[in-house]
Amino acid sequence: MKVNMKQISEITGVSTATVSNALNYKKGVNADTAARVLKAAQELGYFDENRITKMKFVTFKRSGSIVEDTPFFPLMLAGIEKECRENGMDMVMRGLDIRASDYEEQVRDLLSDKSSAIIMLGTEILAEDAGLLGRITNPFVVIDYWNGEMSFNSIQINNEDSVKCAIRYLVRKGHTQIGYLRGDFRITPFKTRGAGYRSGMREANLPIRKEYTLTVGSRMDSAYSEMKMHLERGVKLPTAFVADNDMIALGAMKAMTESGIRIPEDVSIIGFDDLPFAAVASTPLTTLYVPKEEMGRIVARRLIEVIKGDTVTTKIYVSTTFVERDSVKSLI
Repeated sequence: MKVNMKQISEITGVSTATVSNALNYKKGVNADTAARVLKAAQELGYFDENRITKMKFVTFKRSGSIVEDTPFFPLMLAGIEKECRENGMDMVMRGLDIRASDYEEQVRDLLSDKSSAIIMLGTEILAEDAGLLGRITNPFVVIDYWNGEMSFNSIQINNEDSVKCAIRYLVRKGHTQIGYLRGDFRITPFKTRGAGYRSGMREANLPIRKEYTLTVGSRMDSAYSEMKMHLERGVKLPTAFVADNDMIALGAMKAMTESGIRIPEDVSIIGFDDLPFAAVASTPLTTLYVPKEEMGRIVARRLIEVIKGDTVTTKIYVSTTFVERDSVKSLI
């Protein structure tokens, strides 16, 4: 028998009017009360999962500096679309922009649509934004974000081990002075890549020198301009850098080249992502390849399992592949 609002009211101890307002995400309901009502409704089966007809790909934006102007995410979307098509589902796209004046309205519209399962692109989610995830009652999977919370399914790149792999490669090439090109917007993937840098250096018994960690912008143009400022100040450079991603690596390479620093003769660089233009840069970039389309398929397959009733919460790591090109010099 279908669960109704009166039953939810009796179980939670709040009025049917409050239950109705909470289920429809209307303003004026205490956040803790709303969360209790939504949790009870979900556990009682109030939301009919059989009504789910589509996947909604939601891009969370805090600054846009990571998720905009990069070919990474369109390639991943292609994998999600193919998997949806093969399973008879539609895919729609939505944005959540925390900078927008109607952000809360965007959230309410998203949460009130019970016909969609949600894929949340969480690349730009910070710790203070994560409460949003606890409000989602639809089946959902988060990409590129994890905070130790065990209540939601997550698919992410194996960032830490990948950067350790890059450090090991540089050590095999004879490098002992290895720096880190650090994106200024400290998203969770960048933080774990930074952890991989530190762990890899410790593993190789190499000192982590503060002057070899350079913070630059997270876009290619800002990485370029801020690397130029570092160089104009006469910063001391290591023999090699690992960068948080290809956009940062390529922007920094451009600044160094314009300043007369040769890549890789003077400084070697390793990127992350293997974006399409990494292979055709003036010095083709050594980098870590992320299987973007297949990652999209994995996300969609996992969400379909959740829709079908899989209640086991999982955290899935997608491994990278090292791609050797021309931006690293052997010192041996």
